[in-house]
Amino acid sequence: MQGATKQGQKRILRLVKSTDAMTSERKPMIDSEDYYKQVEHYADQIRKTRNADEIIRILDMVLSDTRGLRANDEVFAAQEQIKRAEQKIESLKDEIEQLRGLVQTDQMTGAFNRRGLDETFVREAARADRNAQSLGVVVIDLDNFKQINDNLGHQSGDSILINFVAVAKETLRPTDIVARFGGEEFVILLPDVVMEDALTIIQRLQNNLAKSLSIQIDNQSMPVTFSAGVALRSFGEHQNSVISRADKALYQAKRTGKNRAIPALA
Repeated sequence: MQGATKQGQKRILRLVKSTDAMTSERKPMIDSEDYYKQVEHYADQIRKTRNADEIIRILDMVLSDTRGLRANDEVFAAQEQIKRAEQKIESLKDEIEQLRGLVQTDQMTGAFNRRGLDETFVREAARADRNAQSLGVVVIDLDNFKQINDNLGHQSGDSILINFVAVAKETLRPTDIVARFGGEEFVILLPDVVMEDALTIIQRLQNNLAKSLSIQIDNQSMPVTFSAGVALRSFGEHQNSVISRADKALYQAKRTGKNRAIPALA
């Protein structure tokens, strides 16, 4: 009997020790009041940043704090504070969506801007390398655009830029990306394409643009056209390199008569 009692005491001691260890290892949980203050702080940080990576880092912290609050028994005694926190998070999500649009999109045309192009190129280049696929990069410049602005005014020039992007989005494949590179210059990314097909896609865009958009200069109707240089990205090739090759082909297209697409040298 005495031996059995000692064994029982040992078991109890082991259980107590195990429970104490678990308690000491458990991380302190955030309470609801602190959580609400943190959400306010995160919202302020989001408003001040234009860096997508920083936004993602902040969101990770929000999620971590949310998980800590969900595990806390105090949640059941703080429904009003939780409701306020949820409303703040919803407002924060709306701000993030608006910010992402401002960060990545050209506000006038609705195409990607330079930042959006940079982030998209990184993603598409990584996918191309991973799947051993090509990536077509097209540099486009609208023909005679200075003449259009000088004769018809910048408002007409802006309208042409907006309509070019609209026609491009209707003509291109769902996987293709159009970005405004600056002024009247655009870059189009064509994932998983061979040169022959890339040229066909761009020529189709040229035809659709000329059919749908024309201008009146000196009592003459002129279709809106563009010149293009088309390059296929090599495995591991940097964005600046492939765009430079496409830009040289674009320059050649301008020199040889405009309204044409020329493949870039490898």
